[in-house]
Order: sequence, then structure tokens, then C-alpha cells
Amino acid sequence: MRAPEQHLAAAHAEVKGEIARTDTKTGLLLAFVGAVLAGAWTVAKDVPLSVPADIAGGLGMGLLVAAAGLLLRSVRPNLRGRHGFPLWATLTAEEITATLSGDLSADIAGLSRIALAKFTILRRAVDLTCTGGALLVLAALLALGGAA
Repeated sequence: MRAPEQHLAAAHAEVKGEIARTDTKTGLLLAFVGAVLAGAWTVAKDVPLSVPADIAGGLGMGLLVAAAGLLLRSVRPNLRGRHGFPLWATLTAEEITATLSGDLSADIAGLSRIALAKFTILRRAVDLTCTGGALLVLAALLALGGAA
């Protein structure tokens, strides 16, 4: 393999690795958000809350639900056939060979756009999770007598 081809192959592998890492982080954060939502709901349904605690908790839960929605959107399969398996399923054997022997840089660009979109959504979900968690902590403090 010549040097430019090696660089392209390395860049392609790097972008695919970033997509995999982002999907892994998204899965872990989705599990965390689900656990926090379940735990907060379990505690809040049995505790009498003041109005400020109820408002802060409701806002926190809402932000966590929004974060979960973003995370699910990030990992939603794209079946339009632009990259990977869906694309291969629409092509004949000859078309697959022609596509694979084509310009790798176009695939790197397309995968990079996918990775960037996933990363951006993950970042927004992390921000919402942090804000929602802070509001749940505030609600807990208010429920324990901070605004009695």
C-alpha cells in the first residue's frame, strides 16, 4: 500500500472507531439516565413534596426525559442506505466491488459527518443530564427542608 492509501485507510478506521466509541458512550449514558429516572420516580412518589421541590423535580425529570430522547435519536438506525449494511443490501455484487474500489475519501467524509452529528447529540444529552441531575438534587434539598 502506498503512503496516501495508508493514510486514507487509517483515517477511515479512525472515523469508524469514533462512531463506535460515541455509540458506546451513548448506550452507557442512556442506561444511567434510565436508572436516575427510575430511582427519582421511586423516591418522589412516596415523599410529600413542597411546591418548589415539585417544580424543580418535575423540570429535572423533564430534562432527563429530553436527554433520553436525544440519546435514542443518536443511535437510531439510518436505513436510507448511504453507508454500511443498508447500502450493501441495495447493490449487486458488481456494484459492491465498484463502490469499494472507489474513492475512500468520500466514505471518510460521509462517516465523519455521521460521527460529528452523533457527537453533537451526545454532548447536548450530557448537558441536559447534568442540568436535570442538578435540578433533582435541588428538589431533594428542598424536600428535606431547604424551603420549608
